[in-house]
Amino acid sequence: MVLSHTMKIIEVKSETDKKEFLELPLRIYANDPEWIRPMNHDVEMVFDPKKNKFFRHGKLIRWLLKDTKDVVIGRVAAFVNDKTANKNDQPTGGMGFFECIDDQQAANLLFDKCVEWLKSVGMEAMDGPVNFGERDRWWGLLIDGFYEPVYAMNYNPPYYKQLFENFGFKEHFQQYCFALKVNQDIDPKFEKAYQMLSKNPDYRAEHIKKE
Repeated sequence: MVLSHTMKIIEVKSETDKKEFLELPLRIYANDPEWIRPMNHDVEMVFDPKKNKFFRHGKLIRWLLKDTKDVVIGRVAAFVNDKTANKNDQPTGGMGFFECIDDQQAANLLFDKCVEWLKSVGMEAMDGPVNFGERDRWWGLLIDGFYEPVYAMNYNPPYYKQLFENFGFKEHFQQYCFALKVNQDIDPKFEKAYQMLSKNPDYRAEHIKKE
């Protein structure tokens, strides 16, 4: 456990801890109509060694940050993917699933805890916020375009950018997310390609059989 004058960090271990980890965003985004809540099992799958294949070649830990009244005010996870950690100039781990009130001291405690743990497992640099998994979910920090995201895409309050930059994070690469509504007209070139392929007897379309 890490203590400050007003806050403490605990590792997520119990079922109560896990519940608090999942429910903190409900308060962070309570007044944000654009936020889409992830399904609990989609988040917990990331932290389940039986369901997340990245545990075969990596390790993960997560924490909660609480105030003096024992109220959760922040959360974060840190992880190492052994397959990619040494592909950079420095051994690099990751952090993600960051949620926090608008308080730099609180954010710094969470970031520092990630740095401390990553150093203890041999890392010299930290990427974040990223996911302990594929890049199609919860990857990156949103800095522009705060409107309804595609499910499981990166989304966060605007003040997170300042929390990250004040700690020392620098932009590593830019990522763009796009969506296409199902009732929206598609580009004519796709319609043209469909018309051409649909006349070819070597191609056919079938509904997916989930079983």
